[in-house]
Order: sequence, then structure tokens, then C-alpha cells
Amino acid sequence: MDLSRLNRRDEYEWEIPMRGNMRVPGVIYASEDLMRAMDDKVLEQTANVAMLPGIVAASYAMPDAHWGYGFPIGGVAAFDAEAGGVVSAGGVGFDVSCGVRCLHTGVDLKELKQKQAPLADGLYRGIPAGVGSTGQISLSDHEMTEMLAGGAAWAIGQGYGRAEDLARIEENGRMQGADPTAVSTRARRRQRDEMGTLGSGNHYLEVQLVSEIYDKKIADIFAIVEGDIVVSIHCGSRGLGHQIGTEYLKEMAQSAGEFGIALPDRELACAPIRSPLGQRYLGAMRSAINCALANRQIITHLTRRVFAEVFGRELQLPLLYDVSHNTCKVEEHLVDGKKMTLHVHRKGATRAFGPDHPDLPQELKAAGQPVLIGGSMGTASYVLAGTGAGMEIAFGSACHGAGRAMSRHAAKKRWQGRKLVDDLAGQGILIRSPSMRGVAEEAPGAYKDVSSVVDAAQEAGLARKVAKLLPLVCVKG
Repeated sequence: MDLSRLNRRDEYEWEIPMRGNMRVPGVIYASEDLMRAMDDKVLEQTANVAMLPGIVAASYAMPDAHWGYGFPIGGVAAFDAEAGGVVSAGGVGFDVSCGVRCLHTGVDLKELKQKQAPLADGLYRGIPAGVGSTGQISLSDHEMTEMLAGGAAWAIGQGYGRAEDLARIEENGRMQGADPTAVSTRARRRQRDEMGTLGSGNHYLEVQLVSEIYDKKIADIFAIVEGDIVVSIHCGSRGLGHQIGTEYLKEMAQSAGEFGIALPDRELACAPIRSPLGQRYLGAMRSAINCALANRQIITHLTRRVFAEVFGRELQLPLLYDVSHNTCKVEEHLVDGKKMTLHVHRKGATRAFGPDHPDLPQELKAAGQPVLIGGSMGTASYVLAGTGAGMEIAFGSACHGAGRAMSRHAAKKRWQGRKLVDDLAGQGILIRSPSMRGVAEEAPGAYKDVSSVVDAAQEAGLARKVAKLLPLVCVKG
């Protein structure tokens, strides 16, 4: 990226000055090394988002930002409905509510090592993964409607988990305001047989070792101890979310003229929040959030079952937390000392609410919200915590992963899936995947250095490092 086009506010904050049709400045949080490695497209897209009606404060990009559809992946923007603000399907993304869920296991490293291969095989057999993967659940249209309205709460009502899980899930496991009637027949059809599946791309289920603690006080509140074994589940709303994104982006692009919206980029298709189209999209998008929450809840149930079978005893596997990226949520934030109700878009960015936020479970309030940052197969993942400072600088948001450094096509040309699997096995990391091509596309080297991204998030004040997680088993879609 050409840094001469930006103003450097401090070591980890860069401003894109207002120019042209920008209504607010752009702000990117990253180290200088991360900035220089970013594509200029991130700057262009962040500036384009700043041109949308009703945007508040700034158009933000997180340390893992890279080129996306319309919004950069790692983009955050908030809109005021009172000022004609918009909702953008491109600002949410296609994999609506893709997110990460982390589970405690109660298993130590010694016991895990004795069962590592059987556990990898059991998880691979028990949780379907890959392009078009389907599970053993097939929903009727009535069941689909109930799932889209009920989220993880619906899944638990069907026997997939325990009621206490809900307190550790964003929105208590059920996104209010969902409108299943706004979800098309085609989107429903795509999801009918996909509940309880990981899908493909960067989705995974990973067994991880807590290798390092950075903040013992917060780690104690999160019940994380060095040497613990945890499970992280990364997946979203599968075909349903993708179909919703596809359909509403097309409709928003076709309707832009009648709303009087001049789009700087057709991929930024949007609709006024208070328009019928905007409200229908929000209802469909919230239904997709519930689909993702239900999907991760079912996968949690399947994971618990595999652990019980492999280790020969009932293991509770309680939740640490479940947090989504790729959402638009109505939240209250202070802007220039004024409390405002805003529609906050986070695309490839995760919510990171600070201590004492009313939406957090009572037992986590003193620490702030757990922020779960995923790696890619052979790389580390991290647990962070939201900060009070982060609430003031980016609407309580943080990065969601390392961020891609090269395209899937380029990664596939550079790496061979089979060799990657063998090399990682030599490092003590067992990979299970139905696609060696998919493994090559998700090679660790295809991503930015996740540790540098996490360090930048901490130094910028977005979130605080709590623990580092190293992979031992990865089921990869």
C-alpha cells in the first residue's frame, strides 16, 4: 500500500483523509509492516464505504484487512437510520454470521496425545466437512422456519446441547428480529440437509493446546489455564447465508437508483435501513445468523459425542464463548459524547465489547467479551478480550483472523495439499480433510502472520491478548 496517501495518527492508526464524496474519513488499524503489505484495494474500498449515506464517525478497517466484495474483509462501519443510513449486504458478506466457538474439554495434553489419531478420525467421521457436505439432519419447511427464528435455542430444544450453553453465545443464542418469510425457497432448499456441517474454505474444527497465557487475571475469569486442551469451531450459515447475500445484493443494486443512492462501486449495493427492502434484508440476514448459531450448536453436540466415545467417559465440553463475524447489528454507542442507536456492519470483523457491557454474561463482565481469533491449520489461534478503549475507537470491534495474504488460486499453485498434510503431521498436527486442493488453498503461508495481526490489535487498543492456542488436530473443510 502507498502510505503517502494516508495520515499517520500514531504507530497503529492510519487515516484516509476525506476527499471526493467521502462523508467521513477512513481509519485503518495496523502496524507499518502490515500496512505496507496490504493491497491498495483495501484503501480504495475503505474510502468507498465512507461515501455511503448515513455513515457515522469513520469507515474502519482492522489489522487483518484485505480485499473483499464491496467492503474490505476486516471492514467495520456504522449507520444512523435517522440520518438516512443504509444497510449493505456487501457490508455483511456472503457467509452470514460465520464465527468461532471455543469449548473447554477437561482433557490434558498427556491424555490427548494418547488418543490424538482416534480423536482426529472420530471428529472427521462425526462432523461432515467439505464443499456441499450434508449431515444426517434433514429439515421440513416448518422445521426450517423454526430454526431460522430460534437459532441455537431451537437446536437445544431439539436435543443438541444444554440450556446453559446459551449464556455463552452472542444474543443468548437467538437473534431477535429474524423474519424467515424474507428467506427465499431456494435459500431454504440449499440449507435443508446442511445443518451440523462445517462446509469448505477456511472453515474448520480444531483441537488446540493453550500454550501461553498473557493476562492471568482475565484467563482466570475465562477459566483458561496453560496446558489446557480446547476445541475451536469455525463455520457459518452455509448455503443459506450465501444465497441470501447473492439475492439481496442483486436486488439492492437494481434498486439503488430509485433510492437516489449513487454507488461508488456496484458491489456496495445497499438500501435505506427504513425502506421495505432494507427491512426485508435485515429480517433475512438475522435468520441467517440464527442458522449459523444453530449450526455451530449442532456441531458442538456432535463434538461432545465424539469426545465421549474416544475418551470413554462423559465430558461436558462447556462453552467459553461463541462470537460471530459477518453481521449487521443494532447497537448503542457513544459518538462525540452522544449516545446513538446504530446499525453496525462487521465484515470479517468480530464484536469485541469491553468490560461491564450489559450484553455480556455476568461472570464475564469484569474481563470483557472473549474475542476468538482463528489461525490456519499449522498456525496459532488466540483468545483476546474486548477493552473499554476499543468501545470508543471502532464501535467495540476487532480483527477475526490472520487475513489472506494471497488468493486461493495462487496458494493452490504454490503448495500441494498432500505434502502440507504430511509436513504438519511431522510437527505433531493431524489434518483431516476431504479435499487436498482445499488444504492447499488454506496453506498457512497463504495468510498473514496471525501473531503480528493480534499484536497490532492489542497495540491499537482494539482488544487485549489473553491466551495463545496451538493446533493439534484440524478437521478442514
